[in-house]
Amino acid sequence: MDRANIVIIGGGVIGAAIALEASERWEDVFLLESLPKLGMGASSRNSGVIHSGLYYAPGSLKARLCVPGNRLLYEFAAAHGVPHRRTGKLVVATSQAEIADLEPLTENGRQNGVEGLRIVDRARILQIEPHVEAVAAIEVPSTGIVMAEELVKAYARIASDRGANIVTSARVESIEPIACGLRVRSAAGEIETRVVVNSAGLFADEIAALTGYSRYRIYPVRGEYAEIMRAKSHMLNGLVYPLPRRDGLSLGIHLTRTLWNTVLIGPTARYVADKNDYESGREPVENFVGYARHLLPEIQPSDVTLSYSGIRAKLLPPGTAGHPDWVIECDPQFPAVIHLIGMESPGLTSSLAIARHVIPIIRESLS
Repeated sequence: MDRANIVIIGGGVIGAAIALEASERWEDVFLLESLPKLGMGASSRNSGVIHSGLYYAPGSLKARLCVPGNRLLYEFAAAHGVPHRRTGKLVVATSQAEIADLEPLTENGRQNGVEGLRIVDRARILQIEPHVEAVAAIEVPSTGIVMAEELVKAYARIASDRGANIVTSARVESIEPIACGLRVRSAAGEIETRVVVNSAGLFADEIAALTGYSRYRIYPVRGEYAEIMRAKSHMLNGLVYPLPRRDGLSLGIHLTRTLWNTVLIGPTARYVADKNDYESGREPVENFVGYARHLLPEIQPSDVTLSYSGIRAKLLPPGTAGHPDWVIECDPQFPAVIHLIGMESPGLTSSLAIARHVIPIIRESLS
């Protein structure tokens, strides 16, 4: 039986970042991923946006960790050859009625420490995005994009080089207390460990339930994308977002110029019953043409094809409006188990900052 100091459950971008940071400080770190490869879930099924910290409630974990996470991610990507680009972003008002919503959102971002924000008029919008239809916007210079799958690989590669054990096809089946810590049983075998970090993404509530902790439930929300062909990608230079939805379900269907020189339209946001349901009842391509034309009126139906979908880990049930924060806390019954639950966006952006936030909690649990 293997013995570990730390077992991290979940090989998405946050779990891999925690393995990276933990392996710099401790030996015998294990990262367990249920799927055959790391980062196959929400970590690579998103827009790949490096967020600025504009949207989140001041003082929340999302706000406190997104802004430093933004800086750390750019630094890491540049240092380790992870494809990325600082594109900037416009959050646009498409009518006069929406202009009043720009100032409070800008002030929220400033409270969170986001630098360089300014409200711009149509003339400036046309300088940045000549094909976008909008009357005013928030210009957000620190936003960018990153190749999320390559980021996960880089985190894991460095962690492995430092001695971390990366184990795939290792779905966790039980977590039991023992005299010297905890026994984690997975499809790949058993490990005795001093600390468990539950970073299982969509399934973090189910991992928490293995210890009897059922305070939180994850409600899966599927986001679907379509893609504008490369030949028309010149219509967008960076990222263009509408004002965020008031119910908190998403930041709105936006346009993202990708690193492979297409334009993503999405994501949509719809609750689904199954955490693995990526495909049933997909929206027709015509819907995405309509979404895109709201911002890019020149787009034609022949320019758009359906793309991938992803599923977000929401902490609010259908029909409930709100903006819940991330949950990062120790299990009340087993303090050596650290739960990360509801780690939706900006989890990718904040991954290194989240990992550094978790490190002192691990250190306390090991002491």
